[in-house]
Amino acid sequence: MTSSYEFHTYPARLSDAERDRVLGVLREGAAQGKLSHDTFMRRMELALVARRSDELAALTADLQSEGPWARRLFGWVGSASAFSERLRRAWQAERLPKLLFPQPTPYPLRIGRDPANGLRLSHDTVSRVHAELSLQGGLWVLRDLGSTNGTTVNGRRVTGAAVVRDGDLVSFGRMAFRLAAR
Repeated sequence: MTSSYEFHTYPARLSDAERDRVLGVLREGAAQGKLSHDTFMRRMELALVARRSDELAALTADLQSEGPWARRLFGWVGSASAFSERLRRAWQAERLPKLLFPQPTPYPLRIGRDPANGLRLSHDTVSRVHAELSLQGGLWVLRDLGSTNGTTVNGRRVTGAAVVRDGDLVSFGRMAFRLAAR
């Protein structure tokens, strides 16, 4: 009596790393304008349900990355752009007026256009009650109070509150300052 055995071989399960790599290539392709938004969304959906490596490979076949020389060139250009931005901010920081931290009190320093504020800024882009600065647990905290034109710290918009330090660039609307301890 002979027995017949069938061996079924199934393709190996996709790893999360493979799927993540393909999703990254798709995101990069969309960021570079190689994919329309609809194409990007459809390919992302297909990548998430793909079962085999060849299905993933088909999704990125037309998005082959550049060679090593092109990657280096893009890296250098990115570094040069980042340097020029850091240089611009440093130049701007030295030219900005200083905003001294107040003497510590239990009450926050209110900042805005209203004359009742501790720091009055008479500028159209500053709200009447724009922000407040307070000392909490040894850290200075800047809180935006729902201003129209926003509060930023080092170029990033404050949503809620942000810890600030000596040398930080802060702006209230279009009025910018460099924080200083004394």
